[in-house]
Amino acid sequence: MEKKRTVGLVFVEGWADWEFGMLSGSVNEWFGGRVVSLSPSAGPLKSIGGLRLIPDRDAASSENTDLDAVAVIGSDTWSEADAPDISPLLKDVLARGGIVGGICAGTLALARAGLFSGRKHTSNGAGWIESRLESYAGSEFYQDVPHAVRDGHVVSAAGTAPGTFAIAFLEALFPEQAPQIAEMRDMIGREFQAG
Repeated sequence: MEKKRTVGLVFVEGWADWEFGMLSGSVNEWFGGRVVSLSPSAGPLKSIGGLRLIPDRDAASSENTDLDAVAVIGSDTWSEADAPDISPLLKDVLARGGIVGGICAGTLALARAGLFSGRKHTSNGAGWIESRLESYAGSEFYQDVPHAVRDGHVVSAAGTAPGTFAIAFLEALFPEQAPQIAEMRDMIGREFQAG
């Protein structure tokens, strides 16, 4: 029997409620995977919308050797000068062939870890990452687009693109499920068609 693929979602205080639901629900319900919540700080953590979350695990790399993928969920906390450093976790997951994603301000964690070096990526608009970090490796590969960008095993998106973030992440994690993921893409697209 094939091992369930495990995805870690990294949350910090002020996490964005809308950025991960389609991803986590799809992994668990449609693709038979498992989702765990991670945080570099003890919970409970309060979301932008006022919801509370108690993380399943710490975000230390040593506690997450079973992860097949990790997605960093946005929060203004990632923009702060003393934002948590989760670089070891992100680098370790990527080094063992896993998928690493960041959405909205979660892309700052990937930039700090150097994961955009030589890779196409996106975030909350041209110059947005530099406005928080001054400079980062791979800035010349920035794509100013309204949808998620996938380059190999690294997925990035603006906070306004949770649908395409979920799709790109799922495509990377479950390549054998391409037909079902294509159906999801069509389903998302229909939401924006004129009625």
